[in-house]
Amino acid sequence: MGRKIYGDIQNGLQQKQANLFHWVEATPEEKLVIELGGLGESVVEEHLHDSLEKIEEGTLGICEVCHEAVDDELLQMDYTATVCLGHFTDEELRQLEGELELSQVVQRALLPQQVPVIEGLNIAAFSRPAQIVSGDYFDFVDFKDGTHGFVIADVSGHGVSAGMLMTSLQTAFHMLVPEMNSPLDVLRRINKIYIHNIKFTTFVTVFLGKFDPRTRTLTYANAGHNSVFLYHAAAQEGVWLEHSGPAIGLMEGFDTHSVDVQLDPGDILLLYTDGVTEAGNSKGLPLGDQRLAQIIRENTDATPEQLIQKVLRGLKDFTDGSPLVDDVTLVVCKAV
Repeated sequence: MGRKIYGDIQNGLQQKQANLFHWVEATPEEKLVIELGGLGESVVEEHLHDSLEKIEEGTLGICEVCHEAVDDELLQMDYTATVCLGHFTDEELRQLEGELELSQVVQRALLPQQVPVIEGLNIAAFSRPAQIVSGDYFDFVDFKDGTHGFVIADVSGHGVSAGMLMTSLQTAFHMLVPEMNSPLDVLRRINKIYIHNIKFTTFVTVFLGKFDPRTRTLTYANAGHNSVFLYHAAAQEGVWLEHSGPAIGLMEGFDTHSVDVQLDPGDILLLYTDGVTEAGNSKGLPLGDQRLAQIIRENTDATPEQLIQKVLRGLKDFTDGSPLVDDVTLVVCKAV
């Protein structure tokens, strides 16, 4: 059982098993009968027990046809998979493709279809999944006091499982941001929700900003996300905005803080996911933060839309046009 994915599945199943046992013990008998549909308590643990037993035996994820290990990508979608993709019939492949395409359509519909009109800011955004479904997320949601919020996030891993978690994250932001005035309060609340609902091996990095056009102040909290790049036009220099706390879903004590920065005319704010900076060239070298920042420094007169195109062109040239292995998302804001 050498592959890392087996350890991830085992940890997740053990945690789920412990949660189910707690649920059975804490639920009143009459309610338990209703929620189990009249079946016995044993049905709660039967499936989990079988899967955990297969992991111990080394038989989980073994193809029934060729007796080789099932593809990791397939196990990420369904850890009970017992047939390699190569053995699927044409009809089964069409059904799987249809389900994945539907997931993609639903997910893309949840992302903003256009950028908002915000006084004092011009904004452009771009997102491309490495697979059919993305674990990246960006959005624009106003706070309770009418100030403007924008968020970029990255679920660890990619593919269907990351995409499903991203979708639930979008729902959480749309519920919480309009009811609060502080990015910090929003992230604390989301961490409290997610810490007990996702595996320890899964986490989410988030940058949540709040822009007030009246004061030109950006208040942000960065939960383990990539450092955001801010180019100051007046000083003609760029700075990396500091991190303020750990990623969502990693620890009970969410020790973080918010930071205020001023955005003056001409200043450029670049938000991105690590699919941009970790994209590698033929020598195995990543694009990196500094090369990304240099693209901005060399094109400070460009519009946000043009800056995104410059970054994508730079990314393509650096990787010699090789397919991207991770999701790529960019949000560029320029103060006007």
